[in-house]
Amino acid sequence: MMSGYVPYMIKSFKHDGHLHRMWKENWLLGGELLTPEHREAGLFILINDHTPIQEANGNEWVSRIPGVSFFVPGSWFNVVALMEASGIRYYCNIASPPYSDGRCMTYIDYDLDVVVSHDKQVHIVDEEEYEHHKLKYHYSPLVQKKVQAGLNRLLERIELRQAPFHDDTVRAYYSAWRAWRNRGLE
Repeated sequence: MMSGYVPYMIKSFKHDGHLHRMWKENWLLGGELLTPEHREAGLFILINDHTPIQEANGNEWVSRIPGVSFFVPGSWFNVVALMEASGIRYYCNIASPPYSDGRCMTYIDYDLDVVVSHDKQVHIVDEEEYEHHKLKYHYSPLVQKKVQAGLNRLLERIELRQAPFHDDTVRAYYSAWRAWRNRGLE
């Protein structure tokens, strides 16, 4: 079993297999660093801060907002808790289940996103993009069904405030990682 913090890359693809976006510098938390609930659920949790991000067209930029990403095996969504000055904002991607290969986490992005603001308002966004790509990439009825089920399950988790929608846990993960990182910089 992996321990500590391990450098990892996150890559998202579109349905046709082309690269959508790549987060180049993340740290995967080892199992001993996870809460018992997260460890039991088999969550993959990655943290980044000012990571280089490469877009499909090759353009690169650096994120300004630290993030704690949650990947739930077998689930058609993933969640990024963004550590903003006003509070934690959850940006949720409707996506294929994650696949971890070596030191890279990959998934297919299916366009629909759910944003949970720091004051817990929930917004579904990019519905037009989903409808456009559903036709462009010929999403099968099975994929469409999985996307809808993923959206429904995600909205249920948000409403019930199930993992990973716990601000205190997100802050604890990020604080522990920052302390570890700062020790390494001394």
